[in-house]
Amino acid sequence: MSAFPPAADLSRDERPASRRRLPAVLAIVVATTLVFSAFGAADPLTWLLETVWVMLGLPAIVLLRKRFPLSDLLCVLLAVHALVLIAGGHYTYAEVPAGDWVRDRLGLERNPYDRLGHLMQGFVPALLVRELLVRTSPLRGSRWLPPLVVCACLAFSATFEMLEWLAAVTGGQAADAFLGTQGDVWDTQWDMFCALVGAVCSLLLLTRVHDRALARLTSTGQK
Repeated sequence: MSAFPPAADLSRDERPASRRRLPAVLAIVVATTLVFSAFGAADPLTWLLETVWVMLGLPAIVLLRKRFPLSDLLCVLLAVHALVLIAGGHYTYAEVPAGDWVRDRLGLERNPYDRLGHLMQGFVPALLVRELLVRTSPLRGSRWLPPLVVCACLAFSATFEMLEWLAAVTGGQAADAFLGTQGDVWDTQWDMFCALVGAVCSLLLLTRVHDRALARLTSTGQK
């Protein structure tokens, strides 16, 4: 018998109250940060383009929380990813102060925060795709699961790069802050490579931890 039952069996949330509160606390933190990030944003259009994923994803997770609750591990990672996106939207990726600090300390030529953003673009979606496939498809336990997860993350990264291309074509110089290339002609390739590295590292580092998180979700979601 599979260790992970179908998603429908996880609809009853019988976790201890402290654990049930974790997703709610994370949602409040992300929503509050998102609202405050809109004030004083370096470029309002960039803020909107970078945070629209949070605006779409957070309500979807909240609305589906009873029908399809996510593992605590994935909730934490999604919240961290959301905060990375929000910071990039508020300051623009090329001007995030933490990235400037790292650039100056390491003697880099550019603010590396954009690279972090694209590493996260692979690292976190890898666990999201894996959780969806493990719980809703015949791929749980299959050797095809890891490569398909990586391919899905690369597809998402490529789609995002095409959206950036569309923004550049339609917005001209107004889209420069959103693109965040910082003069690097290979920025698109670096972005997709970072997403690839992030996805692979996520699977290598967190697969067993994720399996345990899914097992806990299963054991507390059934009578």
